[in-house]
Amino acid sequence: MTHDSASLYARHQAVLPSWLGLLYERPLELTHGEGRHVWDAEGNRYLDFFGGILTTMTAHALPEVTRAVAEQAGRIIHTSTQYLSRPMVELAERIAALSGIPDARVFFTTSGTEANDAALLLATAYRGSNQVLAMRNSYHGRSFSAIGVTGNTSWSPTSLSPLQTLYVHGGVRGRGPFAGLDDGAYIAACVADLEDMLQQTAGGAAALIAEPVQGVGGFTAPPDGLYAAFREVLTRHGILWISDEVQTGWGRTGDHFWGWQAHAGNGPPDLLTFAKGIGNGMSIGGVVARAEVMNALPANSISTFGGSPVTMAAGLANLTYLLEHDLPGNARRVGGLLIERLRAVSAGLDVVREVRGRGLMIGVELVRPGTDEPSPEAAALVLETARERGLLVGKGGLGGATLRIAPPMSLTVAEAEEGAELLADALRTAQQRWAAA
Repeated sequence: MTHDSASLYARHQAVLPSWLGLLYERPLELTHGEGRHVWDAEGNRYLDFFGGILTTMTAHALPEVTRAVAEQAGRIIHTSTQYLSRPMVELAERIAALSGIPDARVFFTTSGTEANDAALLLATAYRGSNQVLAMRNSYHGRSFSAIGVTGNTSWSPTSLSPLQTLYVHGGVRGRGPFAGLDDGAYIAACVADLEDMLQQTAGGAAALIAEPVQGVGGFTAPPDGLYAAFREVLTRHGILWISDEVQTGWGRTGDHFWGWQAHAGNGPPDLLTFAKGIGNGMSIGGVVARAEVMNALPANSISTFGGSPVTMAAGLANLTYLLEHDLPGNARRVGGLLIERLRAVSAGLDVVREVRGRGLMIGVELVRPGTDEPSPEAAALVLETARERGLLVGKGGLGGATLRIAPPMSLTVAEAEEGAELLADALRTAQQRWAAA
């Protein structure tokens, strides 16, 4: 760390919260990026396999997005939702049409946390209940209500909540009491657990909120069709389904544009939340809901910054680029190649328990060699070693023992192969250090 970087780190510690986590023992200051690469303040170049937490969806410094931002900022930067906004209406029209939800309405926020908060408000108001079903190991944001439905203890700093939350099995396929079952039996067991859980609710739960692929939880996912089977039970009880697509949306999983489409057997969700990638770094989140649910609030509301003209212009340009260049298809093709490369390089490394995921949403779970015990120490070591070799990845899962890999969706085959080799080297180094210890 240079003197300037060390000084900035000291200043950060002096004025920002101690719980505002930073990656790396020597935290990075990223100064600029292009395509799938970023540079730090010391001039080091990195292949970016985390995209600012799955947010740089298309590419760093994408000309179409930066141009749209500059042109809109040159006209007017801010108006609020109390005025008509052409960019907001145009983006809402496109998202409503893409959502798969009939008679859809869209409300824009500034983050995924705020989007999930709004969805919980809508669902509980519509149903007249503060009871919410959530998945074990889940994460839905850092607001007071979102923490109240977060099943991952690493990200839940308080048990206090305005909601009564009941946690259901199913989000983690490879661990827990049902892990040894085949997919059909696994789904049946989770549905039986849901049915049993509903007997514990007094007066009916408002909604189930679920990530089709758990993001912070380490890119874990149930078998396809689980939430369709849940939906059959939920519909019988009048309970809404909220699909948290903050990380899975816009085609990142490759196979589908939305994560819920892997569970579409009983129709779309009642509410869908989105954020992160749609803005390619600009602050955009939102909720899509059928009109009956969206319009159920008995009071007025506005959003000062949700639907900002500048962020909406960025979202429109970014979505247009994504669709015109078939980045979901690229995520499927290049992501499939990357997963296979990572599985191949992990074979024979007993520090790697599992390589999982789909598209460009890949998790590598690490364990203490010779055990099934998650190893956050190994993950931290691989994270640091990969950085030294010029590769940035994230981490999550149980105790932070899973490497999270989610590059911009324009990733090329050559970059995927380069990143896989850099990560393989870091994994081999971790294995050797563990063996030496």
